[in-house]
Amino acid sequence: MTAVADQNKRRLLLASDRSDQSRELAAILQSVGEVESISTSEIPETPARQVSGIVVDINLRSSESVQRVRDKLRGEAYRSMPRLFVLADALHHASMQAWALGATDTISRPLDAAAILQRVRSAFPDSSSYDATDRGMALNRGVEAAHAVVVKIFERLPAGEPLTFDDIVQAEGKIIKAIRHTSLREWLTTVGCHHVESYRHCLFVTGFAVAFAQNLGMREDDQRRLVRAALLHDVGKAFIPVAILDKAGALNEAEIKEIRQHPRRGYEALAAQGGFPVEMLDVVLHHHELLDGTGYPNGLSGNQISDIVRLTTIADIYAALVEKRAYRLPFTHARAFALMEAMTGKLDRQLLQAFRPVAFSAC
Repeated sequence: MTAVADQNKRRLLLASDRSDQSRELAAILQSVGEVESISTSEIPETPARQVSGIVVDINLRSSESVQRVRDKLRGEAYRSMPRLFVLADALHHASMQAWALGATDTISRPLDAAAILQRVRSAFPDSSSYDATDRGMALNRGVEAAHAVVVKIFERLPAGEPLTFDDIVQAEGKIIKAIRHTSLREWLTTVGCHHVESYRHCLFVTGFAVAFAQNLGMREDDQRRLVRAALLHDVGKAFIPVAILDKAGALNEAEIKEIRQHPRRGYEALAAQGGFPVEMLDVVLHHHELLDGTGYPNGLSGNQISDIVRLTTIADIYAALVEKRAYRLPFTHARAFALMEAMTGKLDRQLLQAFRPVAFSAC
């Protein structure tokens, strides 16, 4: 897509209390859309319908500016809108403050034009071609398509009805469209109505994986690969007794041993059926492997674990932590991410930090 085509569709608000430093940023953003530059005091209570998202460039050391932005962005009108904050540096405390103010993503100075444009193109929808009705329809169709695949996995596959690669392919485009044109938060809220834990978990992981891929600026072909992996990663749980999957308390040693068979059982079922790409089978078998070799079922480590498995594992663990379980309340997004950061040597550190804005966009 050309810059001219992008400009006809995407409208961005650039709110700044440091206009002298925001001119460079405005010039970068203008290559992907129409930019309206305003001061932070001029942020409207309700943005225009055509606005794709807001870019906030403020001095986080100014308590007045911080309070002003917090008051404006806490409104419901901004909750489903991408909110990109520009930081003076990449210090951790600045990022934490931005997320507390409502950021869904952050970038740091010095500005990298290519990286900024990648983030904006992937996270900020084309506003003129998508209205609220379209958004709702896209979300519902995406969730319905994903749910249909999960039903086939957990109800039909154990009964001997085959799951085909085409079943996944037919759903993936609708899922990508749903998250691209709405938000991860809306996806998770809608999915939350699916009370069966195994169903909900697969749908949560799919949402996090797609949002992760889009935030990384992946090509649509690569986004589709990650959708397939996320939808199928827990297929082996279809062969685990429901009494274990839905147990309200902690699992005993025998039950843990049983549930740890699900990666291999899923892999064996799909491999025997045939027709599934090798990388999908890789994710099904290895999504519980950890970089330090302490995962299962094969105790893989380091470079033995592929990139697509590393991505799916991060989405899988995070989703499990923020979901409500029968035996515990969900962790907050901040607590869940902190727990993953503490898994030293087990997860890909660079990918985990890249996942941070996706995690906090779901708040």
